Amino acid sequence: MKEALDEQSREALVQYRLKRAEETLKEVEILANEAHYNAAANRLYYACFYAVSALLVANGHSTQSHAGAKTLFGMHFVSKGILSNEYGKTFSRLFEIRHSGDYDDFVYCDKDMIDEYLPKATDFINAIKNLLHKDNTMSVS
Repeated sequence: MKEALDEQSREALVQYRLKRAEETLKEVEILANEAHYNAAANRLYYACFYAVSALLVANGHSTQSHAGAKTLFGMHFVSKGILSNEYGKTFSRLFEIRHSGDYDDFVYCDKDMIDEYLPKATDFINAIKNLLHKDNTMSVS
């Protein structure tokens, strides 16, 4: 978002993006059950991306790219110890998987990869939701 948001709009956008994160996690299970593992991996990344976007918006950060979101997340939340390095690694790995799946040839995700990353993505999103709702405050940085 390029324009500054008022408090009400910012909070509505944060809630919208958190809802998108939860809905997108549900898509992962549907796709995986049909053995659409590449699409499921893509949705795993996007579920986490929506949660990161909510966190960034809540804290007044904006970016126009996925790489920018990854960088801001690492700089403002992981490197400061607000969220663990494991969450940073999970988001970075899902970023790589999604990028490779979108742009590289002959990339195939499998059930084991989805089974490994679905719980990690769920924990990641829950950690961001807990952080945003901690002490009934939206801003943490």
